[in-house]
Amino acid sequence: MHKKPITIALSVFFLILLVSIYIHFYKANDVQAFEEGNDLTKTLNQMINKEPQLQGSLTGVSIRSAKTGEILYEHIGDTRLRPASNLKLFTSAAALSVLGKDYRFKTQLLTDGKIKNETLNGNLYIKGNGDPTLLKEDLDKMVKELHEHGIKKVNGNLIGDDTYYDSIRYSVDLPWSDETTYYGAQISALTVSPDKDYDAGTIIVEVSPGKKVNDEAIVKLSPATDYLVIKNETKTIENKGKHLIKIEREHGENIIHVTGTIPLKGRLVKEWVSVWEPTNYVVHLLASSLQSNEIEVKGNLKTGVTPNGADLLVDHQSMTLSNLLVPFMKLSNNGHGETLVKAMGKVKNDEGTWESGIEIVNNELTNLGINSDKLLIRDGSGISHVNLVTPNEVTNLLYLVQSKPWFDHYLDSLPVSGFNERLLGGTLRYRLTSPTLLGKVRAKTGTITSVSSLSGYLETKTGETLIFSIILNNLLDESIGKKIEDQMINTIYEHYE
Repeated sequence: MHKKPITIALSVFFLILLVSIYIHFYKANDVQAFEEGNDLTKTLNQMINKEPQLQGSLTGVSIRSAKTGEILYEHIGDTRLRPASNLKLFTSAAALSVLGKDYRFKTQLLTDGKIKNETLNGNLYIKGNGDPTLLKEDLDKMVKELHEHGIKKVNGNLIGDDTYYDSIRYSVDLPWSDETTYYGAQISALTVSPDKDYDAGTIIVEVSPGKKVNDEAIVKLSPATDYLVIKNETKTIENKGKHLIKIEREHGENIIHVTGTIPLKGRLVKEWVSVWEPTNYVVHLLASSLQSNEIEVKGNLKTGVTPNGADLLVDHQSMTLSNLLVPFMKLSNNGHGETLVKAMGKVKNDEGTWESGIEIVNNELTNLGINSDKLLIRDGSGISHVNLVTPNEVTNLLYLVQSKPWFDHYLDSLPVSGFNERLLGGTLRYRLTSPTLLGKVRAKTGTITSVSSLSGYLETKTGETLIFSIILNNLLDESIGKKIEDQMINTIYEHYE
């Protein structure tokens, strides 16, 4: 009498069981699930738990399906960690969303005077709004345009105007020891780069052997300028001698000490050094360009504010933001990150400050779908040891931006594994170089003391894409972190079929 209901119940039970098994193991058109206990999960867990170099450190890992956004593997994925330059992933996404891919910086020459008889009777102003890609050759071109206005003399002062941003030069947590480095250069709305790496606010110091033994080494600045003073305390020695050249700028000064020895046939030493007060540096370089083009300036070189109603003489436009992202992300350019934060603050709140810019970044990340309450953002570059993100929010960001109209530019800005070309491979050009992984990883690297990180996209053997974030904190040697990250990527690639 009760057999039929029991049979039906058992049939329903087994049907539900079969459906559950099917859903669990055969998710249609989805990537392989990394279930607890599968080989990859076991391998990654073992690597994290038994790797001697990771003992006492924090290892954050998050892996997602690029197609569905599903988390496939995580290890302390919701723990806040210092991201180093992986923070630039957030900065660049916010900048593309707020400023737009076609945003350009501008640098202008203006005057409060009138031109008469080839003389500008008034001051000549150079006003910046943060262009980190401005070069000396751009200043030369701007000066040549003045000739088109018939100007051969400036009967006034040459004034640099950097008031588009505030006067705070360093982000709040920049270590004092980074002050003279290219990656710790001062941020100004009026600044210049020495070459097409676009390390704004820096100058290149080149040291080569003298013509004979006991001569001083030959020291050159690029671009050439008298804004900095070189103290040459070097000596050229026999070829068998030691190559020991040290380049240091004095704190708060534009005095560079070059010391040590260099063999007669020793290699060229080339180092990027930040300048003190980049605005004044631009004014001096512009004065040099004017002099080279036989335009005389009768007044002084100074800084100030361009008066309302000043007449525009020359308007220089930078590359678009979509193009700027390439040196920013490929070469991990800290100055670009900080400049973009201030630019966002200025454009949205009319305040070119870190505080305003970071507020905009957090708001925009929330708009993109990121839980910004889980993050602590202190700058735009990741140089701060106070920045905190979670690996899961990094991979969440990388998943969400795929749907944005500017994603192709975002993706193209990421370093590519094993590609030697500097502005293609970027900081990954010497990593993950095996034939199987060549070009298969597009990811942002990150390094500060005791921190190493790598987050991005991995193309699998089947042509599907995984999103990953590996953030290693409290390392005794961050260079070891790179090897561990690469080992993890190789492991993921080899295990995924």
